[in-house]
Amino acid sequence: MSEYKTLYLSKKDSVAVALSDIPPNTSVVVKADQEDITVTILEPIRFGHKFAVKAIDQGADIIKYGEVIGAASVHIPAGTHVHVHNLEGKRGRGDKIAE
Repeated sequence: MSEYKTLYLSKKDSVAVALSDIPPNTSVVVKADQEDITVTILEPIRFGHKFAVKAIDQGADIIKYGEVIGAASVHIPAGTHVHVHNLEGKRGRGDKIAE
């Protein structure tokens, strides 16, 4: 198993952050709360980008560092890159101001 560093603070989080580029078809171990979770990366993950640690249902909150950062706009399988193409932000949306 390859040793790629990731940032994953709590087993409540649904995503981890890659601390180096991670190629597809690589198994990584994320560690939090004294628990190890093995995730198979399904697509390239660039340094600083997020990937799903567990499957995230469409509409479900996406949690990073213990905070909700958005909602899944589609179903996101574990090991998938999480970014603007499958995450809808819930904070600071100027286009969603109520009239």
